[in-house]
Amino acid sequence: MIAEVDAGNVATIIVKDMSRLGRNSSLTGLYINFTFPKYNVRYIAINDHFDTIDPNSTDSDIAGIKNWFNEFFAKDTSRKIRAVQKAKGERGVPLTTNVPFGYRKNPEDKTK
Repeated sequence: MIAEVDAGNVATIIVKDMSRLGRNSSLTGLYINFTFPKYNVRYIAINDHFDTIDPNSTDSDIAGIKNWFNEFFAKDTSRKIRAVQKAKGERGVPLTTNVPFGYRKNPEDKTK
């Protein structure tokens, strides 16, 4: 997408929320504050009520905080999922729903 912005093929970018643009807060801030204005690209995040056409809106003031929080949230979620998978493995609980080739699932207990 950024290559298309650089080529001048994009006038407006519309996303559901700011986290859809990126999870890296510094890179997302670079796009919103420098890259998009440089190429006259309007950026709209619908659920976050963010639109670069109105730089004086209250939502523009907290955009950096939202970007940082999105980055933190993604890292935190990943950390939690890895911890759950590790705990399941240590307890001997299968980590996948697929059985190895040549085996069948127990009809009474789908986890065996």
